[in-house]
Order: sequence, then structure tokens, then C-alpha cells
Amino acid sequence: MKEEKQIKKKLHERNKHRGLYDFDQLKLAVPELASFISKNPSGVDTIDFALPEAVVLLNKAILMKEYKITFWEMPKTNLCPPIPGRADYIHYIADLLAEGNGGKIPTGRGVKVLDLGIGANVIYPIIGIAEYGWEFVGSEVDVVSMKTASHIVENNPHLKQNIEIRQQKSKRNILKNIIGEKEYFDVVICNPPFFSSREEVLAKTTQKLRNLGKEVVGKPVQNFSGQNNELWCEGGEKAFITNYIYESKHFKRQAVWFTTLVSNKDNLKPLQSLLKRSEAAEVRIIAMEQGNKISRILAWRY
Repeated sequence: MKEEKQIKKKLHERNKHRGLYDFDQLKLAVPELASFISKNPSGVDTIDFALPEAVVLLNKAILMKEYKITFWEMPKTNLCPPIPGRADYIHYIADLLAEGNGGKIPTGRGVKVLDLGIGANVIYPIIGIAEYGWEFVGSEVDVVSMKTASHIVENNPHLKQNIEIRQQKSKRNILKNIIGEKEYFDVVICNPPFFSSREEVLAKTTQKLRNLGKEVVGKPVQNFSGQNNELWCEGGEKAFITNYIYESKHFKRQAVWFTTLVSNKDNLKPLQSLLKRSEAAEVRIIAMEQGNKISRILAWRY
């Protein structure tokens, strides 16, 4: 089984968000954002990233300005993702696919991607379609999130042509009942629930808000929001990915690459050992770095 060493990198070279946010342009896309913009101690425009409403409006403006979106609305309770990191995942996946295409990134609807847990925000398909024109199937276990995602897709004609959303009716399964009998994907992507409990989420939120210089009294308010299934599952990230790996072996002839984000580096070694026992032909670890946050993509094929 071939393995690659981790390489630390900043945002991907094709990532649109390597520089500072252009708030003058962003507030033109979403005028409501203007009331949340202020100067930091260096005199640079910013927002208070501890305010959920400000974060949602910023993301909405970015999607409208950079990713061809004309409608993006979702409940306050759903996960509002940091877009630069999500874009990095898509760009690194493009590089992975280019290796099997003579070094050229494959574009257009001939490339089929399965997004496990599309969520209410539809973030990965939005970026993948805008950047590369790929076709997406998104799975979702939460009915409310699925309805919100479908509403976003229906109200953006270019998304409607390139995205199909399927309900995963069993919380025990990940790929089963989603991948059709004769269906084939170029790559599967996944941003798994990271936490193992609601209490763990609240503890992390408290820490994050304090890092942003906020005093926390009582129950903290998450600046990124998120439903149960979006943020935690029994056993956390490791348990979810373990199940995913076991299932992937049953679908090894129906996808070129299986991939997932891995937030906790301590989970890498046991997951790599499992992939070795599962007889994966090749395993990659692709490091991603966004500011102070380091994550990585675990990718494997049979």
C-alpha cells in the first residue's frame, strides 16, 4: 500500500480567498453586511466572527460574488461553513483527479462527485460547480436540512442542472442506499461530524469564543451554528470514518477515490491501519492549512 508524507501548505494556489476579503465588493452583493463591518486595530475592514448573523451574511456575500449564487438562505440552526477551507478541499480533489487525466484537471459534467452529507448549505457542490462544472449527488440524513438544500438548488438554475439530492434513511449507513447498483463516481467527498456529543460541541464553542476575546456567560452561542447530525455523532469523527471505510470496500468498483476530511490528527494512524487491513491499493494524506487551523484530507482507492 503506497502512502505519501504530509506536506504543510497554506491555502491552495487556486483558492480565491488567499488575500483579504474585499468588503467594498461584498457589501454590494449583500447590502445588509455593511452594518456588521468595522475596522480592526490595524485599520483593516473586518467583521465580528463571534456573531452568527455576521458570519452568515459574509458567507452569503462571498457565494454571490465569487460562486455565481443568486439565492442562498438557510435556518439559523444549520451549519454555516467557513468558505476558504471548503474551497481548499475542492481544489485538492481537482488535483487528485488530474493525476488520472494526464495532469489536466477534468472539468464538466463528465466528472461525477458524491458529497456525503450535503447539509443545508450545499457548499461543496456550489464551489465544485462554479470552479470546475462537475456534476454532484449529495446525500443527507436530516430531512429539514435536505429541504433547505433542495430550496437553494431549485432557486439557482445552474445548480439545478448539476445536483441531485438523495435522502439517507438509515443513520447506520453511509454509502449503502445512496450509490445505485450500476452507478459510478470519480470521487466521494465527506466532511464528517467531528464531535462525539453536544457537550463536547459546547465546550469547544466556549473555547473558540474566548479565543475571539468574548466573555462567555451561561450557554454559548455558536458563531457557526449546526444541527446534531452536522456536528456530532456517537463515537465522533473516528467512528464515522471507520464505518465509511468498511462500507467503501463494498463499493470499490464504483468509485475511483474515496476521501474525507480528518480534523483530529490522532485519528490518522488507526484509520490508516484500517485501510491497510481493508486492502486499499493506495492511501494519501493531503495536508491543508487555513490560518491557525490545520486539517487534512484522507484519500484512498482500491
